[in-house]
Amino acid sequence: MEGIDDRDGLTSFETICSILSELWSNYRQDKELKDFVEYNDLGLPLAFLIDANLVDASEQAKEYIFETWQIFLAALGLENDIEWKSLEQIFKYSENRNKDN
Repeated sequence: MEGIDDRDGLTSFETICSILSELWSNYRQDKELKDFVEYNDLGLPLAFLIDANLVDASEQAKEYIFETWQIFLAALGLENDIEWKSLEQIFKYSENRNKDN
């Protein structure tokens, strides 16, 4: 799958899994994220399972997770040019950015 490998970004794969895992665990029932969660019905739970060390990350699983990550950042109008460390950081950055616009 061309164009979905975000390995050149500053955020590590482990952190991406952690962030997406938290998003899936805490926000999958959120009505505002319904379309995103439904579309990423593989990437989000895979990130959760990998973050919880329940499965190993195959190359195909990584592709789904990187694609989900890119869609998530794009939905918030963000790039992977910052070393994202937490979902809270992403939400705060996005919120502050939207206030400025």
